[in-house]
Amino acid sequence: MKVLRYLRPYRLTACFALFIKFSASVAELLLPYILSYIIDDLVPLKDSSLIFTYGGIMLVCSFIALAGNIFANRLSAVVSGKMTHDLRYDLFHKVSHLNSNQIDRFTLPSLISRLSSDSYNINSTVARMMRMGVRAPILLVGGIVITLALDVSLAMVLLAMIPVIGLVVFLVTRRSIPAFLTVQSGVDQMVLRARENITGIRVIKALSKTDYERDRFHNTTQELFSRELTTDKINSITSPLTTLILNIGLVLVIVVGAIKHSEAGIILAFLSYFTIILNAVIGVTRIFTILSKGLASSKRVMEVLDTDTDLPVLAEADTEPGNPQAAIQFSHVHFSYNKVADDLADVDFVLYPGQTLGIIGTTGSGKTTLVNLIMRMYDPDSGNIYVGGRDIRTYDPKELRSMFGVAFQNDFLMADSIYENVSYGRNLSEDKVWQALEHSQAREFVEQLSEGIKHKISQKGSNLSGGQKQRVILARALAGDPQYLILDDSSSALDYKTDTLLRNALREHFATTTKIIISQRISSIEDSDLILVMDDGKVIGAGSHEELLTSCPDYASICKIQGGAI
Repeated sequence: MKVLRYLRPYRLTACFALFIKFSASVAELLLPYILSYIIDDLVPLKDSSLIFTYGGIMLVCSFIALAGNIFANRLSAVVSGKMTHDLRYDLFHKVSHLNSNQIDRFTLPSLISRLSSDSYNINSTVARMMRMGVRAPILLVGGIVITLALDVSLAMVLLAMIPVIGLVVFLVTRRSIPAFLTVQSGVDQMVLRARENITGIRVIKALSKTDYERDRFHNTTQELFSRELTTDKINSITSPLTTLILNIGLVLVIVVGAIKHSEAGIILAFLSYFTIILNAVIGVTRIFTILSKGLASSKRVMEVLDTDTDLPVLAEADTEPGNPQAAIQFSHVHFSYNKVADDLADVDFVLYPGQTLGIIGTTGSGKTTLVNLIMRMYDPDSGNIYVGGRDIRTYDPKELRSMFGVAFQNDFLMADSIYENVSYGRNLSEDKVWQALEHSQAREFVEQLSEGIKHKISQKGSNLSGGQKQRVILARALAGDPQYLILDDSSSALDYKTDTLLRNALREHFATTTKIIISQRISSIEDSDLILVMDDGKVIGAGSHEELLTSCPDYASICKIQGGAI
């Protein structure tokens, strides 16, 4: 498994644990041999001092086996825990840097299950392999070696059973790894259903669809149960068949020993070693079962970790020059999510520094896709996008996105204070946060809270109204004094008065900031220097408010309807 590279920092501790486990296993193997020696050689001599001496040696071996196994098991838990901590950190870091295309390909539920259940499976695999992966093979091989030394003919009975057991393990393992992959795929679907239900619980209750969603979740979990049951059926064959085969061998040992008139101590030792070997073989079969699950989870985790998240950064000399005076420029941009039909088609416009771009259009017309392209969440299929006169592909993505302040309609709020949500890791002063709250029209309601900006927001902002949440999100976008400001339907929950005050604040305090405002309200964008009217990924109208009233029937119709509503 590639994930074993995460064991390297702890390899000394792991090796020490394996050495302790090895020593404990050897001590355990010596017990039946010493017992047979006492029965066959020392008891006939009736020398009690020697019997007590070797009995004491057995006690010492028993203590070494017990203490060694306990200590080694604790070390294995520490090593596997630390390894999994590092693995989860790197996995989370990688997930955080996946581009939008990669997130779409993996899907969010799958990424969540890889971070949780798959990493847990790897943890369990490493811990159990360190506990059983050394002990079981040593007991198996050591038991066979000692039985060969005691009596070759009896040992051959045992050896005849091993290939049969190996065939059973091979056949089961070959089917169990693909089965575990289907189980983890089912876990992805279960996480998806749970996530949808938790996120949309208010809508579900409002539409009285609790029973409907319960049935959908039941069907998903039933499918997962069926996959798990199939996998368990495959793996449940191993232990019973192994036990049966070894018990047949045990009966044959007793029969052969009786025919040969073997000594009682040797027969007793063989019975003990058969028990040890039986448990060791069962342990080995469990190792293969555990390893199958670990390999399946490791494959899923490494798919993410091996993904190249670095967007290529081009040299300016390798790109076509844009308008050096423009703040943002789209030059005949085409883009498709599925690479079949265009989601944006031939988008072409120029926005100069300090200007405001308004975008309006029906749901699914490509408004949000357009702003995602500006921040290089995706790369266009053809055409060029320029920011500050430079092709966006010549910027380091972190540098490019640091120029933007962004507020989305359904943006997230952390379960933390208002200050932390607005500052968001930028260590802004409290005065700066208050100023941003004032510009976003949130200062008034925050001042009324008993703790002010230290007021704790619940998860997803459930203790704030829709308008209050949007204003805190707007404050976060404004607090960094961005060079470019994108507001994606982020004032939809504001009343008309607050929306007007917000637009006035933007004109007064962010006059030099280039702004892109997506809205369904004509009133929110009518003062924009350039307005794009979008439909089905195409720009069907472009110009000022007055120009569009005469040149774009769709815009004029929206304006008339909303004007009438007002």
